[in-house]
Amino acid sequence: MGDITGFLKVRRKEAGNRPLHERICDYSEVEQTLNSEDRMLQASRCMDCGIPFCHWACPVDNLIPEWNDLLYRGDWRGAYERLHATNNFPEFTGRICPAGCEHACVLNISHEPVTIRENEVAITEKAFAEGYIKPAPPKVRTGKRVAVIGSGPAGLAAADLLNHAGHLVTMFEKDEKPGGILRFGIPDFKLSKTVIDRRVDLMIREGVDVRTGVRIGTDIPFGEIIIKYDAVCIAIGSGFPRDLNVEGREFRGIHFAMDFLTARNRVNAGILTETDREKSAEGKRVLVIGGGDTGSDCVGTAIRQKAAGVTQIEILPKPPAERAQDNPWPWYARILKTSTSHEEGCERLWGISTIRFVGDGSITRGAEIEEVKWESVGGKKIMTPVPGTRRVIEADLILLALGFLHPVTDGFTYGSGIELDNRKNIKVGDNLCTNLSGVFAAGDAVSGASLAVNAIASGRKCAIETDRFLRKND
Repeated sequence: MGDITGFLKVRRKEAGNRPLHERICDYSEVEQTLNSEDRMLQASRCMDCGIPFCHWACPVDNLIPEWNDLLYRGDWRGAYERLHATNNFPEFTGRICPAGCEHACVLNISHEPVTIRENEVAITEKAFAEGYIKPAPPKVRTGKRVAVIGSGPAGLAAADLLNHAGHLVTMFEKDEKPGGILRFGIPDFKLSKTVIDRRVDLMIREGVDVRTGVRIGTDIPFGEIIIKYDAVCIAIGSGFPRDLNVEGREFRGIHFAMDFLTARNRVNAGILTETDREKSAEGKRVLVIGGGDTGSDCVGTAIRQKAAGVTQIEILPKPPAERAQDNPWPWYARILKTSTSHEEGCERLWGISTIRFVGDGSITRGAEIEEVKWESVGGKKIMTPVPGTRRVIEADLILLALGFLHPVTDGFTYGSGIELDNRKNIKVGDNLCTNLSGVFAAGDAVSGASLAVNAIASGRKCAIETDRFLRKND
């Protein structure tokens, strides 16, 4: 390492966020950037660890100590090349990854981990700004044709690697533009869509054929895809939402979180006009049911839509401020997370179960809830209601952010012969191949809903296995 005592001399310094009063008035990215000198100093804090637990915790096996050292020395180009060697899209993960690497950083023992995620995105943005990143189409083509179904993080990663391996890749996307959940699920204030456009444009210039607005199984029969292409990679994500089937669910004003978020992103992109007032939070009391990242995204979006107030409830107990004894370093810390959206203003409640929805006629007016407590019984967590705690949270707009169950498979997997597992995810072997020869699957469609960085890792593995299949059958 360039400075093995850097962590002793330099304190952790984050880039910080735009002022709250400013950022809630637009959908521009919240996070700011450090100047290059400070960023290089932050990289100097990366220790010469005997075991780089950051690398162990990274799903895409980022060579974190290596590119931190190159960044500290001022070799921004070398740092990007080392970073891009394991991660197709560091500009995505550098913005939206929960940074398990920082949780596993040795310096996190003293609660001052290296700013790995911020370093990552800074390296990539410098590489784009300085022109280090240029189209690099493969010099030799194999003549093999591969169809990638889905253009989310897994599909993009698979398509990128398969194209660079020399295969002729066609990526199909059912929506108007490529990006999947990156484009339509994640708010602009976390990930600007120009960042996606920039990378997809590069892939197109390198030879990837991107076809949008094409639903496989409806517009093109899946059997036709199998006939026309030498291999297929299915990366359709896990978009079937978990519902809350209680009394009053049929009332108007109750929506799945992803429907709310995608509508806003389409308005921001100019794809939709802002005419659907039912899904708008403007002037409304908003209740978000679900305490995860999707719920947090709903909070930030509702605030920007000028909601009258926002409440977020979670059925699980409030996480601790510090690691519990059964959650030691270097595992990901299951502690209270306060997002930038939470900072912008909402009431958060934990240990809350929704009993029913209440309303006037067919219009929601809120949710009847009660507090619950969790106890360990025989190694299992048991939830019991707290007597006398039932009450109504008044709301005009209720958003269900309860996670996702499995892929939306009615498009082509039913009747195609592809096997599903007991959770209705696509069933694959260790090599990510389905029961159909030459048909592979990756990402959330296989694992269930997970992180974008996990999807990228899965897409990369799928590309490697698909390439191996194609070359073996050459």
